Amino acid sequence: MVDRTYWQQRIEDAWRTRPIVWLRGVRRVGKTVLARSLPDTVYFDCELPDHRLEMVDTARFLDGVRGRRVVLDEVHRLANPSELLKNAADHYPDVRVLATGSSTLQASAKYRDTLAGRKWEVWLVPLISPDLRDFGNPDLSHRVLAGGVPEAFLGAEVDGRLVGEWLDAFWARDVLELFRVGRKWGFTRLCELLMANSGGVFEATRYTAACELSRQTIMNHLWLLEATSVVHVVKPFSTRRSAEIVRAPKVYWFDSGFVRFARGWSRPAEVEMGALWEHVVLNEIVGRIPYVKVDYWRTKNGSEVDFVLTRPNAAPLAIECRWRWAGARDAPGLTALRRVYPGGRNLVVTSHTSRDYSRRRGDLLLEMVGLDGLIGIVDEYLRGWLT
Repeated sequence: MVDRTYWQQRIEDAWRTRPIVWLRGVRRVGKTVLARSLPDTVYFDCELPDHRLEMVDTARFLDGVRGRRVVLDEVHRLANPSELLKNAADHYPDVRVLATGSSTLQASAKYRDTLAGRKWEVWLVPLISPDLRDFGNPDLSHRVLAGGVPEAFLGAEVDGRLVGEWLDAFWARDVLELFRVGRKWGFTRLCELLMANSGGVFEATRYTAACELSRQTIMNHLWLLEATSVVHVVKPFSTRRSAEIVRAPKVYWFDSGFVRFARGWSRPAEVEMGALWEHVVLNEIVGRIPYVKVDYWRTKNGSEVDFVLTRPNAAPLAIECRWRWAGARDAPGLTALRRVYPGGRNLVVTSHTSRDYSRRRGDLLLEMVGLDGLIGIVDEYLRGWLT
């Protein structure tokens, strides 16, 4: 078992802030292994009937774990999970609880209490750069192609079997138990199409015929997938200028390995590696900067910047993802953005930048960064405003 030290520390820090830590993330991302790796904890698997039976009498259960750190894995399997977590936070100050699940606490009516002020959320994403060091394999090309689901990264290739098993488990153990969704076929077909078109502009009407679902049902399913962290919905940044795209979001599947399989890329070319790299960069940002809002920018004549971050009273921070950077290549998207929004920093995130440096292209200053350099700049940009 590999200790994911970055995430262990995130949980420890969260416990110092709140009595309840909610560890969320998609299936097979490693929540159970991470929870079991924490020292000095009592582990309960809420999928087991005997463990659920122990928690029927909430007060008796909590009396029995006074002064302990408790893991409640798959907590949504309890009949009333919010009651137990609320009682623990309000009446057992010496108990620390780590609750895990694939959905956010607010994603289902099963959670009747928001636990506001009592919980801290940790979103476990597919492998990020600190994880690669823990796994002893910092090779970014392997991370891009295999994906960041631990079992795939360690050798079980993302193939039809793994994707089928993942979709079946997601449907049976998350969707059916927590949400009201009608037809499995239409829902899983939408998942497959979003996987194959990941990173593209989303238009619900494109999927209605293929999934045999109404536009409104497609939108409801997209909300469910976003709430359960299966997709990232990246909206366009705009000050509503007439030349900019202002409504159509881009939808990214949660893992590059799944996307590579869905697109049939056995040996991706550089442009295809660039598309997969974009997923890895997005995963790094949302994994290491909690609650960050990531947008993209596009004009109606086709100029585009992969990701844009904003904060009040500051120029937007622009991020371009390039698997490889050819020194003579210009950056037309960044150039177009700065004509409209001057003054901000322009980051080019590449897979081969081990030491950050800058290059000037005309009036444009480009900062060439790796994943760690990217996170340092994003953290500095948002510090003092985003909490």
